[in-house]
Order: sequence, then structure tokens, then C-alpha cells
Amino acid sequence: MYSGPFFHRGTQFISVLFQEYFHRISTIFLIPFHQIMKQISLLFLTFFIAFSGFTQESSTESKWVPREPKKFESMHSGTFNGQKINYKAVVGETFLRNRKGDVTGALWSTAYLREGVLDPPKRPVLFIFNGGPGSASIWLHVGFFGPKVVKTDSEASQDDGAAPYRFEENKQALIDLTDLVFIDPIGTGFSQVEGEGKTADFWGLNEDASSIAQFIRIWVTQHGRWQAPKFIAGESFGTTRAAKVSEVLEEGGQSMALNGLVLISQALDYAGSSSWADNLTSFFTYLPSQAATAWYHGKAGQGKTLKAFTQEARDFAYGDYLRALFLGEKQSETQKETIATKLAYFTGLDKNYILRSDNQLLMDRFKKELLRTEGKAIGTLDGRYLARETDKSAGGPVLGDPASYMTGSAYTAVFNDYLMRDLKVSLDRPYLTSANGMGGSWNWKPVSDGAYYEPSYVSTARALSEVMHRNTQMQVMVANGYYDLITPFFDAEFTFARHNFPQDRVAMTYYEAGHMMYNRQEDFDALAKDVRKFLEGIINKKSN
Repeated sequence: MYSGPFFHRGTQFISVLFQEYFHRISTIFLIPFHQIMKQISLLFLTFFIAFSGFTQESSTESKWVPREPKKFESMHSGTFNGQKINYKAVVGETFLRNRKGDVTGALWSTAYLREGVLDPPKRPVLFIFNGGPGSASIWLHVGFFGPKVVKTDSEASQDDGAAPYRFEENKQALIDLTDLVFIDPIGTGFSQVEGEGKTADFWGLNEDASSIAQFIRIWVTQHGRWQAPKFIAGESFGTTRAAKVSEVLEEGGQSMALNGLVLISQALDYAGSSSWADNLTSFFTYLPSQAATAWYHGKAGQGKTLKAFTQEARDFAYGDYLRALFLGEKQSETQKETIATKLAYFTGLDKNYILRSDNQLLMDRFKKELLRTEGKAIGTLDGRYLARETDKSAGGPVLGDPASYMTGSAYTAVFNDYLMRDLKVSLDRPYLTSANGMGGSWNWKPVSDGAYYEPSYVSTARALSEVMHRNTQMQVMVANGYYDLITPFFDAEFTFARHNFPQDRVAMTYYEAGHMMYNRQEDFDALAKDVRKFLEGIINKKSN
């Protein structure tokens, strides 16, 4: 409740009016004023006692009852990287606590632990989560890293349709190399607020990172892995989180240094991955992705390779386009028309439309405009996907993201079935692929209220750079999709070229799909090979 000076003055004013009102009543009805006030005081006292009892009773009823964390274990075997491996799957909850030791949340995770390991304390572990914020780990779990994976149309030309769906053993899973721990942040999957907790304790940039770091420390301690190589893999906002978590793990009196991060479709600095009006950085960072997508749909760059055409777009973006964006209305009409001509060349859009857009192409409009004459809109997560729209005159897509709704049902169905049949999970509540009720409740502020901070947009890039300077053995792999229209590959290059990142410890990889590049089989294979090479290089170096 607000308790500033205006509040106190207001209560004093009301108190004066209150006494004046009943003083007049006493005069009219010839009842002594002190008797009226005495009766009112008794009435308020009775109400206060009753209300206090009610609140105390409610508090008692909602008090968290101590219990053991729930856990579901099952034994499995499979062939990974050519090796027959036995492993244990553990789906369970970990209680998170505040500084007073009170339980605030129950965070669920799924761990795959190899059996028969010779030196368990030094067995590598990879912690994995998706993004959102508000997304469960289902996408990386059954999309890429897990022992079983769903398969949707690799060429992005067919909807996932209705059940049944393809779900098969992932022979490229990393279980031979490292244990895998999939994390569902509070509000996602089965994870939920409990005890003394509230969503505000978890739904924020800092709050989220603190809760995930707490879980990692608990897991490492319970499994005796402080001497083991430790990695994090995150996707989208999961990369924002990974950078922040790596910083938080250095703090709190239990410093933990990570060996490496795998950032899939990175989003560390939101200036370059937020296509909003007046955000000049975004027009610059999104252009090469627009060019790549136009090339894919045959609207631009024909006769050239994808790599050559996107490099040409990079050069234009860093050169004439960047200068034009910052010159703005200081350009002549001839200069504006020259830039519009080049933008039409790269994006395949009509030159006059580009001029009307002031040479600034918002991604939402691009997704609708590229195939407008065909009545189709393209995907956000992956520009290869397209769908026929119901409103062909709208400024942007009206049905949502085809890259999402053409694959989402398959992921949800196979994972729910997998939980019940393979992992033997039996709970009376649903697994939430995304958090309910988060909406605008997420606290994006990088510092607490009242603290001065610039810039105001979200960025964890500097935090990660500083971690890498303190931890001189940490390495980072950044996986980029050419057709990712939400976290563009050029923004990854722009981000890691700044913030004083140690360039020799950052590895950039590229794939001919989108945000979830592993939905395309060729990219699944390439990403699996690249991640394995990245982890093996670090693990082998540490073991020598």
C-alpha cells in the first residue's frame, strides 16, 4: 500500500471530516458526542478483530505443508553416436527457497543420466532451456537434444496436421558425452509457485535468472558435480537467460564457473531483434534476413548463391543503408530513391511501397508484403513457412505465425504421450508448454526500482562479455538460422562484434532454416555435429 506524504495528509483530512460529521449528528439528535464516538470505536474494534481473524485463518489455510519433492524415474537404453547406452530418466521437482529458507516454488526438470560411468563426479552436464519468456523446454527437449525427437516436414511445405506424428530415437543425442538436464522455469511445464512464493518472485529478467541459478547449484550439489564440466544451452530468450545466469552463478557466495554456452538463435541485445518503428538498429540488423527470405521464395537474388547474396546485403547494410538511416530527412529525394531501389533489389518488395515506408521495413509488414499478390504470409520463426491468409488486405499476418502453428501440435502431442508412456509421469495437472497469465506481468527491468539505468532496452550482452573476461576459459557457440525473422543472424554478428567480446572464444555457425533450425533435417544433422564438436573440444581440453 502507498504510504507517502499525500496518503497521510489524506487520512488526516478524512479524520477531521469524520469527527465534524458526527459532531453535527450529536447536536441534531441531542446525543452526547463522546457517546457516539465510543459506540463507533467499539464497532470499528469489533470489525478489526473479525477481519484480523479472517486474514489469519486464510493465512493458516494457505500455509505450505512440508513434503518430499515428487519424482518419477525410469530406465532406458538406446544407441547414441554409435554406442549402446543405458540411462536413467528422472522427471522431478526441486524446491526453490527465499533468503529466509521458505519454499517459494517447485521447479520441475527432466534429467537423462548415463549408467555405468567410471568417474561420476567429473561426468559433464548440460543444462537446457527454451525462452519466451514463459516457454517450457519442450522444443529443445523433443526437437533436438532429447533421446527421442519429433519430426515435422523438413521442407516447411506441409502442416503437421493431426495425430499420429513421427517420434523417433535421436541417434545423435549427446548422452554418450554428457548428462542432459531440461529445465522448465516457474509457470511452465509442471513448475509452479508454492509456499511463500508469488509469480513476481520469478517472472522477471533478474528474478528468472536467480531462480535458474539456484536450481543449477542445487542440482550440482545433489549429484556431486562441482568438479564436472558444466554447460548451458538456451534458445531465443533462453540465450538472454543463459548470459544472465552465467553472471548470477558467479555471485551469492557459491561461485560457479561455466565451461561453455550454446546459444541457439541468440537474443542478447534487444535493440537488434525488436522490429519497431523508430528503432533504426533493427532496420539495419533485419535486412540480410529479409534478403535471404526473399531469395528463398524466388523474389530476389536469383542466379546468386544464398551466401553470396546475404553477404552483399551485409555490405549494403553496413555502408549506404546505415548512413541513410541516420541521415533521415537530411537526404535529398534522389538519395532516398537510390536507397529504395537497392532495398527493392534485396527484398523483392515494390519500390514505391518501400518509399512510402520511408525506406524502413518493419518485419511484420515484410512478412505480409513479400507474397501479398499470392494472398499468403510467411513465418516469423522461419521465413520458409507460408500460409494463405483470410484477410488479404491487412498490413500484417492475421492468422499468426505459420512456422509455429504448422509444427506446434506435433510437439505438444508427442511430448504429452512421451511423458506418460516412456517417462512414467502421473500427475493430475497439465504440462504447460507456455505460462498462463504471464501477459504483461514480466519485469524486464535490469535493475531494481528507483535505480538509474541506461540504456533502457533489454541487453545481457555486456554481462556475458564481462563473465568471459573473468572466466578466461569459457567459450560460446552461436547457432544462427538464415530465415529466422525474429532473432536475425546479422544481429548476432553485430552483437558479438561489440561489447568487447573475446573474439577467439566465440564460434558462429549458420543453417539454412529459421529460429528452430533443427526442424529441417539437414540442419538438425549439421547442428548436432557442430554442438558435439564444440563440447568435445572443451571437455577433451580439460581432461588432458
